[in-house]
Amino acid sequence: MASQGPVVIVDPYGPVKHLAEAFHSAGYDCLRVQSTADVPPLYRSSVIPAQVFSGTIIHSGDWAATLASVAAHNPAAVVPGGEVGVEFADRLSESLGLPSNGTALSKARRDKYLMIETIKKAGLRGAQQLLVTSSEQLAAWHTRVGSRIVIKPIRSAGGDSIHFCDTQEESVKAYLSILGSRNIFGQDNDIALAQEYLPGAEYMVDTVSHDGRHYVSDMWRTTRICANDMIDLCCSLQIIPPEGEIAGQLTGYAYQVLDALGIRFGPAHVEIKLTPQGPALVEAGARVAGGSIPSVARLSTGESQHEWTARAYVRPEVFHDRRGEPYRIQRFCAIVALISPVHGTLEGYCGLERIESLESFHSMHVSVRPGEQITRTIDDLTYPVVVTLAHDVEEVVYRDMNTIRYLDGPHFYRLAS
Repeated sequence: MASQGPVVIVDPYGPVKHLAEAFHSAGYDCLRVQSTADVPPLYRSSVIPAQVFSGTIIHSGDWAATLASVAAHNPAAVVPGGEVGVEFADRLSESLGLPSNGTALSKARRDKYLMIETIKKAGLRGAQQLLVTSSEQLAAWHTRVGSRIVIKPIRSAGGDSIHFCDTQEESVKAYLSILGSRNIFGQDNDIALAQEYLPGAEYMVDTVSHDGRHYVSDMWRTTRICANDMIDLCCSLQIIPPEGEIAGQLTGYAYQVLDALGIRFGPAHVEIKLTPQGPALVEAGARVAGGSIPSVARLSTGESQHEWTARAYVRPEVFHDRRGEPYRIQRFCAIVALISPVHGTLEGYCGLERIESLESFHSMHVSVRPGEQITRTIDDLTYPVVVTLAHDVEEVVYRDMNTIRYLDGPHFYRLAS
């Protein structure tokens, strides 16, 4: 068993509170380490209350001082709480001699260009891509690709500033819009990434690892629509069983991605396109899945990536004893996002009560309330309402997902005049 010192969680914000609770249930306190003096803009409204943690250490730029402060607590483990804390957690765990993914491939676990190049060097399929340095270079490359491409920041999350471009003019315009802007973590975008567009269904595979041995805690199929000038705008997730041909392809490929990126310990969130040529990585995060995914996975299977992460770090013998047991769907679940086509001051929604009356309705999170500004949905960060569905019969969930899509649209939103 690990030392009874606390588990360090680096940059825990928002739903990561539930990860801390999983460690509490295993008998461990949690120490919060903030890798930046200021909370990134994305998380300023979702800072977890201080009482969840046994203490807080804020890194002010003096690495030796921060390391000494953390070491004084004799921590049992160091875990990233989110995307922005991955590299800091790698450095901290490696310096403390704790289970760690190490720093050799840290950058490849954050930088989207290096990530794809790293998995391709390991023999895995990945998109053609270009690290863009000029408009002329990008236009020429787009011509050589000869089809739709994707432009994105090399470091971000949540679908931030992703552009699908069919022409040279569109791709150059997207590149220039990214250049000089800031990503959702408040970091400058001084370069952009261009990739070939990968056709096919997109899946999310959530894993937990200990000493290079992996476990899939949950898998999701995404559904997507073309809306608000966006292609492949994600509008729902449905949990899928761990068995079957598709699940087998996803699991095998995800494990190879983890190995290629050096993810030997802890959680990962792997996004995969199942193209006609086989699985191809969209991107991977060496941290727990974002948003409500772990909570809905628990609703569906009885456990989540949070509980498995706690086992991997502080109950590894239990992790390995149970690693051969695939998760079991006890009830079918989906996460469905409303897609706002409007911009302005929201006066009200026209139909939330109809959604609440659906047979599989479980819960609803309203991000934009009457009187607040609503924007057109263009990424994971601009959903006005997210609905969780759960039912013993899968077809009921699918029916209700389609009903929500039918109800949603321009007439669903009433704007102040």
